Amino acid sequence: MDNNVKNKASASQAETKKKIEMPGFLTVAPSPHIKSHETTSTVMLEVIIALIPAFIWGVYIFGWRALALGILSVGACVIFEALTQKILHRPITVKDFSAAVTGLLLAMNLPVSVPLWMPVIGAFIAIVVVKQLFGGIGKNFLNPALAARVFLFSAWASNMSATSYTAPGNRINSLAWEMAEADIVSSATPLAALKSGVLPQVGITDMVIGNIGGCIGEVSAVLLALGGLYLIIRHIITWHIPVAYIGTVALLTLVFARGDMSSLSFMLYEVFAGGLMIGAFFMATDYSTSPVTPRGRLLFGVGCGVITVMIRYFGSYPEGVSFAILIMNMLVWYIDKATMPRRFGGKANGK
Repeated sequence: MDNNVKNKASASQAETKKKIEMPGFLTVAPSPHIKSHETTSTVMLEVIIALIPAFIWGVYIFGWRALALGILSVGACVIFEALTQKILHRPITVKDFSAAVTGLLLAMNLPVSVPLWMPVIGAFIAIVVVKQLFGGIGKNFLNPALAARVFLFSAWASNMSATSYTAPGNRINSLAWEMAEADIVSSATPLAALKSGVLPQVGITDMVIGNIGGCIGEVSAVLLALGGLYLIIRHIITWHIPVAYIGTVALLTLVFARGDMSSLSFMLYEVFAGGLMIGAFFMATDYSTSPVTPRGRLLFGVGCGVITVMIRYFGSYPEGVSFAILIMNMLVWYIDKATMPRRFGGKANGK
């Protein structure tokens, strides 16, 4: 009798335990609970894929020296990252391609006529000073490629100014360490013409395609826009910053057009000229230096657009993208703090 009671009790306990057993998909486990196949290396490879068409176009327009500058810049960034991480006794992470992306962006933001030593110095500033000394990837508060570009512009303005931009079709194949001025046929950029109140000699179509003077990778607006659209479709970046940035510049320049040209023409020149496309899609959207919330990204993009237009209108420099993004980089912490949603069950700020 006792055995029967015990057997029934054991069966009842087993049945109860079976009922309250949680299914596999609800198993409690330590974080992270959300898993993804995306890694830093896969994300950076997508960015490189999106940049390659515009860079190839730059090589086609400006010659093999543009390719040499790109290879030199990427190689220097990778070497500086590996050496710095080894000296600081950190894991060497050059296989994540983040240094390669920085090097490619830096090269694309340089005129083809710069000396070959300039991307090496720029790589040192970008990787060692801006990135690794602050802790490495994800801990830098400024975009490394843009910070290096601004440093080079401040230190060697004659090599980085619009007067040094090579005319389209003047393919420079010389690999001389220092460029001779005789080899360079300079070309005034559309932004420089707009700054002086003169209608650019190039048409809108040439600007969209990329048949204009400028930096290696910023001339073809359509290829940069297609690359940015590729990143949005692949969910590498969101639409918030590019749309807010480009839209703000377009709206302000349409409403406050300058010179004798029509408002629409002035706006199109301002949008498709200079580094707006590469800045909006590839540098303002950098994970480490942009807000994490959708509202914050919109605010960040609007701020970049306003500062860009202010610099173009009232500054001595015809371009404003680099400075605008770097200024907004320094405000990201405050934007995130102001736009971070309230935690579930938490109290509103100040209450």
